[in-house]
Amino acid sequence: MAGKIKDMSNVKQMLRLHQNGVSNRQIAAELSVNKETVNRYIKRAKYDQLSIKELLKLDDPVLQHRMTGGNPAYPDDRFEVLKGKLSYFEEELKRKHVTLQTLWEEYIAENPNGYSLTQFRYHYRQHTKAKRKNPSSILKDLYVPGEKLFIDFAGDTMEYIDMETGEIVKVQVFVACMPFTDYGFAIAVPSQKSEDFIHALTSCFQTLGGVPKIIVSDNLKAAVTKTDPYEPQINRIMEDMANHYGCVVIPARPSKPKDKGLGENHVKIVYNRVYAQLRNRKFFSLEELNHAIAEKMLAHNRKRMQQYPYTREEHFLATEKEKLQPLPIDKFEVRHYANLKVGLNGCIYLGRDKHHYSVPYIHIGEQAHVIYTRNLVKIYIKGECVAKHPRNYKQGGYTLQKSHMASNTMAYRERSPQYYINRGRSVLPELGEVIECMFSTAKVPVETFYKGCDGLLKLQRTTDPNLFKKACETALLYQRFRYGFIDRLIKSKCRGVSEVNTQQLPQIFPSHKNIRGKSHFE
Repeated sequence: MAGKIKDMSNVKQMLRLHQNGVSNRQIAAELSVNKETVNRYIKRAKYDQLSIKELLKLDDPVLQHRMTGGNPAYPDDRFEVLKGKLSYFEEELKRKHVTLQTLWEEYIAENPNGYSLTQFRYHYRQHTKAKRKNPSSILKDLYVPGEKLFIDFAGDTMEYIDMETGEIVKVQVFVACMPFTDYGFAIAVPSQKSEDFIHALTSCFQTLGGVPKIIVSDNLKAAVTKTDPYEPQINRIMEDMANHYGCVVIPARPSKPKDKGLGENHVKIVYNRVYAQLRNRKFFSLEELNHAIAEKMLAHNRKRMQQYPYTREEHFLATEKEKLQPLPIDKFEVRHYANLKVGLNGCIYLGRDKHHYSVPYIHIGEQAHVIYTRNLVKIYIKGECVAKHPRNYKQGGYTLQKSHMASNTMAYRERSPQYYINRGRSVLPELGEVIECMFSTAKVPVETFYKGCDGLLKLQRTTDPNLFKKACETALLYQRFRYGFIDRLIKSKCRGVSEVNTQQLPQIFPSHKNIRGKSHFE
């Protein structure tokens, strides 16, 4: 260790070998000491007023005083140079990515005969220790039963084999412990993403049979491994979860491992008592892996502790479980948030699912605050819940409520083949027959003909009734049911078309008494 005084008997051995003409490098090899240590003592001996022969005759305490200059930590003038830079080094270490190694390299470049890296580190640490005017006298944290739960993810992953593909699937391992009794919990989850993180934590609560008052976690953002525009921040999810379970979340301070020392220690325990013991086993599903982890953690919690006459489980059941808060009736669901504008179609568009949800039409153009879970979508405008829908994952689809739609919108959305057939028959039986035949012979989606039906109904309103009737009869005769054909007949006033006797028209098409709309034609 740098700064530690060598036994003077050992120093005398160095001086004797030097007196016999042995090189410093060889002395270091012969005595198994650092070459720089040999250089330092030989150099100090040369500077002393006494010769080496005279120094060898001195008693050890006297020789020690002369070789160390009365201060064993600072045996030469190099410390005077270093001393002026210690405060500078201290400030530089506060900057990101700066290490003592970096500062030593800069120091030795300016002072080629300066301290070695080991001595440099020793003197700097002595400097920082001396500045601690108020050393901590606080005893080990006296934990309260049922108060805290430490949580973290293990750095190393576990794995299982996908039975269908043969792929090796890596999974994350969530670790938690109750610090008062050191009762532990572990579970494997697919990732550190928010929903897997919350699933692991709520599974821990279920295993404990209650909820602690405080959850002490590592930096919560570390639980999110990939940025997702539709994924809420882990801090927000933790707050929602904590409010649901009636507890609080207190993240450990960055770079303060003592804040969660037992949690870090429990990760090491899991490595030893779960990872190591399962290393030769193969698993073929996440459920199978978690079953094995649960067995090993149960064995760990039931293992007799070295310093106590009881197990962690016995201690937890006797002193801590009854102190936990009861579990709520409803299980927590992750809540997602979005601020969306109500479109001209009277719907908000949830980009995560690519799905539309209706809002009362009076709110078209307004900003909506949307909260959605796995099963439910709630839409708020100006603090009022104006719509509630079951969540639908069909991409490009619409979830609508009739009461939300304006009257003209409802009329538009309720169109169907039967709707147009009924409207056509109500104004002219021949028109109803044309529309019915149009849909019955359709080889494309029936929605394709809706605009043509609207055109025929409009054409009927603006055309001489007799002419329109004759045009429809002609269309039935020639089996031409499109809007364009009938429109051309009317514009030409059916020139070249002889009188048609509808009773003599061949029964080409069967009657269609049971048309039930779109599904009938698909």
